[in-house]
Amino acid sequence: MTYPTTAGPLPAAPLHVAAVQAEPVPGDVAGNAGTAARLVGRAADDGARVVVLPELFLPAYHPPTLAADPDGTDVAAADDGEVVDPRLDPLRTVARDRRTVVVVGASVRHPDGRRTCSALVLDGAGRVHSGYAKQQLWGPDENALFTPGRCGATLLVDGWRLGLGICYDGCFPEHGRAAAVDGAHGYLCPSGYLVGSEHRRDLYYRARALDNTMYVVFANAVGGAQPWRFNGGAAVYDPEGRVLHRAPDSGEAVVVGRFDPAELHRVRDAHRMLADRLPDQGGVRTLLTG
Repeated sequence: MTYPTTAGPLPAAPLHVAAVQAEPVPGDVAGNAGTAARLVGRAADDGARVVVLPELFLPAYHPPTLAADPDGTDVAAADDGEVVDPRLDPLRTVARDRRTVVVVGASVRHPDGRRTCSALVLDGAGRVHSGYAKQQLWGPDENALFTPGRCGATLLVDGWRLGLGICYDGCFPEHGRAAAVDGAHGYLCPSGYLVGSEHRRDLYYRARALDNTMYVVFANAVGGAQPWRFNGGAAVYDPEGRVLHRAPDSGEAVVVGRFDPAELHRVRDAHRMLADRLPDQGGVRTLLTG
C-alpha cells in the first residue's frame, strides 16, 4: 500500500524565495524592522516573492536583553493572531508595495500571557500575523523565556504549500516530516546558529530537504558578541538536499532560490520516501543469542 505524497496538486508555476542573513541590534525592534525592510526590498529586486529572515530578528537573539526588557522586545498578538505595532511599519510598507510575503522572527506576547519565539508572516497587503510559534525550544535560555508552540503551520503562497519551522525544530526529522505529510512543497526555517555549529547547521537542513523531497530555506543571523555570535550560511536547498544558493559564514547577504514544480515532480517520482513510507514501523524485537 502507498500513501499520498502531498495533500493536493503540485504548484503550477515556479516560486522565488529568498533567505536573508544580517546582524540585528539587541532590543532595537524599530531599527531591526527598518533593516529587515531594506533587505526585503533587496530580495524583491532579485525577484523574490517570499523572503525569510532569521530567528528573533526583530528583537535580536540575545537572551539577556529579552529577559531584561520583555515589554520593549515583544510584539503583541490579538486573539486572531494579528499584530499591530507601529515599529513594524517599514516592513509592512515594503511587503505591501512589493507584494512580497515576509517571514521574520519575533518574540510574541499572546492575550493569555504566553510569550513565544515566533515567525511573523506579513502578507502582500502588509498585514502582520503571528504565523507559527517554535515547538522545540533549545536550551535553558529559551525554555526560561518562552512557552513552546502548540501546533505546526503551513503557509500557502501561489499554490505552494510552505511548512514553517524555527531553528531547533529543524533538528527533528519528525518536524519536517509533519510539514511534508501536511502537503508541504517547501520548509522555511528562520534560525540562529552560533559560531562553532557549522557542521550541524549545514547538515540538518540538507537532511530535511532530502528526507522529505522538499525545498528548504534556511535564514540565519551573523555577527554579535560572544557567547551570542552567529555564523551565517543562509541557504536554499533543493528537494534532493543539494545547495542551490548559499551565503558565506559572515557578512550581510541575500540569496534567492527558484522553487521549480517540474523539479519537485521529478524528484518525488524518483525518490519515493513519502509515498512508500509505512504507517507503522513496528515494535522493537529483542534478539537473544547464546
